Amino acid sequence: MKTFCGRANPTTGSMEWIEEGEDYDYHQEIARSRYADMLHDKDRNVKYYQGIRAAVSRVKERGEKAIVLDIGTGTGLLSMMAASAGADFCYAIEVFKPMANAAVKIVEKNGFSDKIKVINKHSTEVTVGPDGDMQCRANILVTELFDTELIGEGALPSYEHAHKFLVQEGCEAVPHKATVYAQLVESRRMWSWKKLFPVHVEAEDGEKILVPPSEMENCPGVPSVCDIQLNQMPSSDFSTLSDVVTMFSVDFSKPVQSASTYYRVQLEPVKSGKAQIVLSWWDIDMDPSGMINCTMAPYWVKPSSALQWRDHWMQCVYFLPREEPVVQGEKLYLTACRDEYSVWYNLQRAREGENKADEEEHEADARVESPVCRCRAHLLWNRPRLGELNDQNRTRQYIKSLKKVLKTDSVCLCISDGSLLPVLAHYLGAKQVFTLENSGVSCSVMEKFFKANHLEDKIKIIEARPELLKPSHLEDKKISVLVGEPFFTTSLLPWHNLYFWYARTAVSAHLASNVTVLPQSAALHMMIVEFQDLWRIRSPCGICEGFDVQTMDDMIKDSLNFRESKEAEPHPLWEYPCKSLSDPREVLTFDFTKTVPQHCLSTEGSVKLLRKGKSHGAVLWMEYHLTADISVSTGLMQLSNEKGNCEWNPHCKQAVYFFSSVIESEIQSDPTAVTYAINFDTKTGEIAMDFKLL
Repeated sequence: MKTFCGRANPTTGSMEWIEEGEDYDYHQEIARSRYADMLHDKDRNVKYYQGIRAAVSRVKERGEKAIVLDIGTGTGLLSMMAASAGADFCYAIEVFKPMANAAVKIVEKNGFSDKIKVINKHSTEVTVGPDGDMQCRANILVTELFDTELIGEGALPSYEHAHKFLVQEGCEAVPHKATVYAQLVESRRMWSWKKLFPVHVEAEDGEKILVPPSEMENCPGVPSVCDIQLNQMPSSDFSTLSDVVTMFSVDFSKPVQSASTYYRVQLEPVKSGKAQIVLSWWDIDMDPSGMINCTMAPYWVKPSSALQWRDHWMQCVYFLPREEPVVQGEKLYLTACRDEYSVWYNLQRAREGENKADEEEHEADARVESPVCRCRAHLLWNRPRLGELNDQNRTRQYIKSLKKVLKTDSVCLCISDGSLLPVLAHYLGAKQVFTLENSGVSCSVMEKFFKANHLEDKIKIIEARPELLKPSHLEDKKISVLVGEPFFTTSLLPWHNLYFWYARTAVSAHLASNVTVLPQSAALHMMIVEFQDLWRIRSPCGICEGFDVQTMDDMIKDSLNFRESKEAEPHPLWEYPCKSLSDPREVLTFDFTKTVPQHCLSTEGSVKLLRKGKSHGAVLWMEYHLTADISVSTGLMQLSNEKGNCEWNPHCKQAVYFFSSVIESEIQSDPTAVTYAINFDTKTGEIAMDFKLL
């Protein structure tokens, strides 16, 4: 059996389907899974264990046998907790086959095979009865089916089905209840992830203002949840306009409805401002008394408790359909709408002297259908990309460098996906501007964008691949200035945007002999770091709450070694603090004034470790030299102090290469240096790397 996997090809800037062996998909799934992160989540594990012990005791006190149904068992951890707490029997359901096989081994290794039956099915396929998967209905329901949005992994339909067919009426449930909280905030930073702000350009003939098309202004955006590590968002980047409100709760011990519904809460702003964003998180009570609580509340809500770091459950950022000015003390209604898998919000003013009929009409208004992007711009520009386009400092660097290279007779070609550079080039005096767009979506969005600014006849969009560019596309002119940010939507790792170099090579025949290329070059930079927490996602667990889960560790390790461990992985490091253990080092350079060479570019060397700390891995990023003295970084923005704290570009993912010592959990004697070997294969556009701790 072969699997086809989509992979970005950095030499063509497009997604390509690659045939992989049947193991590939499963290894990817395991290597990229959050199992390690969950097993390291001490707070979650301890509280589940407390909740399970309490539930088993309550059933035993009633003189009943404790029969447990564990949906989504994963490693079998929660079932083993139940068995060791005295449950008579556990049915552990796991739909992912490799995981179910691992659970069988783990259960056996821990000596619970007689008490736990692992069933490799979706819970909705499980049968009950003398010949069924389960002999009888369970009286304790244990699950961990939650994501950051609570319901995004299908918890509601699974619970609904379990109550109808798999558990007894009045069963115990762990967790017993979940509650979703929300808070209204104003935040230019987060709002900049949803819409394009006007761009101001100082041109020779006065200030120009670039505006987004009106249909983008009114577009609700995309429905996918924006989940982030809100604990890394500094309080200076948002202001809270309301207290925290409880939006809704789900009691898991009673029948659950998954059908679409909405919840409406009245709130009064604690200060005036622009309501733009709803921040949301949840907590779970493991027992009916509410004494065992596991919360995702961010730092400003629970400042007293030490925050448990976790990456499998974070916090949600929801964008209101429109920015609403609100006044302190006025009455507002916040509505959370949900379907089976997602939640969205809207805000309304309470009307003076509302009667029942008004209120019902008001409630009908509140049930807005789930947000769908109609302007297509949100399909072209994801949230970090919008943040990048809205970054005025970054735009200023491009304006400054374009002013240096453009002349009144410049013929300019832009190669980047959905970039504002063509407009900047036009405003800054280029005689003619062409832009090469890679997809139908980017063509249609840029067309609307140019139209909204009356530039449709000033900038020509070419929908063609660079290698298929003909002189007629360019009206038989030679290009004197070639520009790129560079940014391409298919790029996953920082160096994938080197596609610009391949495109530049493909259009060589159309370039004037004295062409200026902006950026003129790029450099790959690297630094050795110690992560505060991110290392946990790749670190083996060994023993979890007294249970041996090494089988899972080995499985993750095999999958990482199958392909991933010699590859870097993308992470937005503004969300994952680290400290530098070495100075940043430029390791490879790429000269865009020349075409891509036939031979590989490689380098080796060593970096000294300047600070004590655990060398978890290397971080790599690109810097683009727009002109001789202006550059932009996609990674490190600054090293802030002697401690080595780092500030990262918030709009880009950096590449993280975890050292095998993290994956193998070796004890490091203090290394003093790290040697590296890095190879850029010009045929594939990929970078291979190897590191050794000395």
